[in-house]
Amino acid sequence: MTSQVEIGVLGAGSYGTCLAKLLADAGHNVSLWARSKELAKEIEETRENSPYLPGYKLPPSATVTTDLATAVRGRAIVLAVTPSHAAREVLSAAAADFEDGVVVVNASKGLEIGTFDRIDQIYTEIFPSSVAARATYLSGPTFAKEVAAGQPSAIVVAGRDPESTRLIQETFSTERFRVYSSEDIIGVQIGGALKNVVAICAGISDGLGFGHNARAALITRGLAEISRIGVRLGAEPMTFAGLSGMGDLVLTCAGDLSRNRQVGLALGRGKSLEEITRDMRMVAEGVKTTKVAHELAAKLGVEAPLSDFAHAVLYEGVTASEGLQALMSRALKSERD
Repeated sequence: MTSQVEIGVLGAGSYGTCLAKLLADAGHNVSLWARSKELAKEIEETRENSPYLPGYKLPPSATVTTDLATAVRGRAIVLAVTPSHAAREVLSAAAADFEDGVVVVNASKGLEIGTFDRIDQIYTEIFPSSVAARATYLSGPTFAKEVAAGQPSAIVVAGRDPESTRLIQETFSTERFRVYSSEDIIGVQIGGALKNVVAICAGISDGLGFGHNARAALITRGLAEISRIGVRLGAEPMTFAGLSGMGDLVLTCAGDLSRNRQVGLALGRGKSLEEITRDMRMVAEGVKTTKVAHELAAKLGVEAPLSDFAHAVLYEGVTASEGLQALMSRALKSERD
């Protein structure tokens, strides 16, 4: 364990709040940034984020602010937990107030629409080279509610700079939250982003009333698809057998707390995307990532039938049953293809 660290957390959704609680409970001083003034006021007064993480109190060492400069100034670590589509905007604005030697930790899971950029590529564009070189990337099978409840969890942090990676590993690790390290920042991010697309597919299957056989097949072939795309982008193949690959994929496809699985369930039961998103308060990253994954796979020349299936149902007017029929009737091939 490290000594007390000053940490800024950008993003007061369920995951940002649970990590702020984890770090504050571990004895660190945490400043949690919320975009909404109303939400920040409620959390500061009640010590609870009732819209996103009800039932869990933040300790006194966690403060709340709507001012980005206040959240990051004087902080040795800045943890970014915004939705991936907001990463460029928020982190660009915050960077002017970073301290010398700051280590930025990304916990967002997604790819940027239009550019296909991973978060590390965004950081390279918006940060000074020294800040981008120290940045680390957190991913793995962790539902916010279970982390907040202190249930045992394991996660991985990837980085190029061994000293920074070790700092994050030691700072975030507790008796119930174990952090592993990795050098594969591409694989860790691709696994974390694309598993959300597969989770939508698994949810569609469950929503159609299919069983465990279908879900297991989707998870397994989903892992193959994620690996194909990741390796083409330069990831290490074995990363996808780890926490940010298979671990996060299984959790997100099978766990009832998964927002992406819930989107798929609703699609399988006949709801439209408009109806689903209207009823959801929290972001399901896979909805936007599906569009990026579909286009990225085509650009790379990588076969991605599950991304295509999810895209067809979400954006092309194909029904869930029609999409699954098309998926199952594809030409037969070797399992290694």
